[in-house]
Parts: sequence; C-alpha cells; structure tokens
Amino acid sequence: MKMILAISALALCAACASGPEPEGGVATYDNLKTARAACEAKGEALVLKTDGNPQRLSAYQCKRNGSQ
Repeated sequence: MKMILAISALALCAACASGPEPEGGVATYDNLKTARAACEAKGEALVLKTDGNPQRLSAYQCKRNGSQ
C-alpha cells in the first residue's frame, strides 16, 4: 500500500514539474541561450520583463532593438 502511494505521489510531482516550457520554465543558461538566438533571428533582443523573476523563462520577452 505504501508503495502505491509513493508511486502515485511521484507521478503527481512529475506531472506538475513538466509544463509547456522546457525544464519547468526555469531560466537555465541553455534555455536563455536558445531564447536569445530565437529573438536575434527576428532582429530583436531578449529582455527581462518589468518586475519579472529572472529565474523564470516566462519572465523574458523579445523586444525590438532600441525599444528596451
């Protein structure tokens, strides 16, 4: 019984950790590098949103150069 509860708890935690953003939305070096390259390909720059949490990938956005 304890084993079933432990497996259920782990499955639930894994479902919460995975989301639409890579690595649960954590702004890792690799994630930021990829996001920066995508912005630069559009002629924009990757910037942190006003009052954004720099540890979250969702706190960054592409902006046209010069409008930062």
